[in-house]
Amino acid sequence: MKLVTAGLAALLASASFAAQAEQAITGAGATFPAPVYTKWGEAAKEAIGVALNYQAIGSGGGQNQIMNRTVDFGASDAPMDPAKLRTGNLLQFPTVMGAVVPIVNIPGVEADKLKLRGELLADIYLGKITKWNDPKIVALNAGVALPALTIAPVYRADGSGTSFVYTSYLSAVSPEWKDKVGAATSVAWPAGAGAKGNDGVAATVHNTRGGIGYVENSYATRNHLVTTQLKNKSGEFVAPTKESFSAAAAAADWPHVQNYAVSLIDLPGEKAWPIVSPTFIELPKDPKDPARAAEVIKFFDWAFRNGNAIAEELEYIPLPAAVQNSVRSSWHGEIKSADGKAIY
Repeated sequence: MKLVTAGLAALLASASFAAQAEQAITGAGATFPAPVYTKWGEAAKEAIGVALNYQAIGSGGGQNQIMNRTVDFGASDAPMDPAKLRTGNLLQFPTVMGAVVPIVNIPGVEADKLKLRGELLADIYLGKITKWNDPKIVALNAGVALPALTIAPVYRADGSGTSFVYTSYLSAVSPEWKDKVGAATSVAWPAGAGAKGNDGVAATVHNTRGGIGYVENSYATRNHLVTTQLKNKSGEFVAPTKESFSAAAAAADWPHVQNYAVSLIDLPGEKAWPIVSPTFIELPKDPKDPARAAEVIKFFDWAFRNGNAIAEELEYIPLPAAVQNSVRSSWHGEIKSADGKAIY
């Protein structure tokens, strides 16, 4: 009996030590980067003992939760309003860049065979183009058999950074969209049906004949969805590929924006994909638990040093080394404990 008791005590002590050694951090927000954060979390748990609990609830939810301090960090594809950052005493920094891609479900149409222009996408979501054999679509797609099938637009029903990126693009290419709808994490969509999360939009389009939607590229790749070509600002039709995403990312003007809120929407370049965006983390400058904040920084520092290959495998674009170093400087200079000491 003593041996059993001693063994049980040792087992409990070992479990307690393991629990203490493994630090858990919590984050919530954007679904756009959820695949890469999940993979980073799995790798970081083994490498540095930081366990990530990330809830992909949408950018709006992530911003609200970090403002209320119910998580250690918030995540958002749409950069937070500077006034809101000041009110919440938050530091915003990017983690990776990614692309938003249109997806379609048209019988007989294969991936990247359909060509679209941004103005046509806007007209579809404005309810002005309602059939896949509309003359404006047919004119771009010689040799593609387009049926007289009703177009079923699908959009994000939740507050979404992916929607912010997509509607920013539609606003850039369509004056009518900009005037009537605009760009935001949540807009009054003139046409279509809503679905929750990137996964919800992907599933709805996949199950709807005539469907069209927009998702972060890794969701399209992972679910083998039918993507399209888009005409870019330089007048070239480009497919959603790592090369076209990287061509857009290379044009980013990081040094001349506040809070790292750079725009990669509809940039010039023959090979550039027109809908690329960074995704962001919001972290308290005055954390109520400095030790947990240090673990969050430890996690993202590890991801910057070791996570680029994981990001690229999932078709995200890593940040330039200079931007990563700039972020580290902001951690050191702006995130402090109650006694004013830098946490990083």
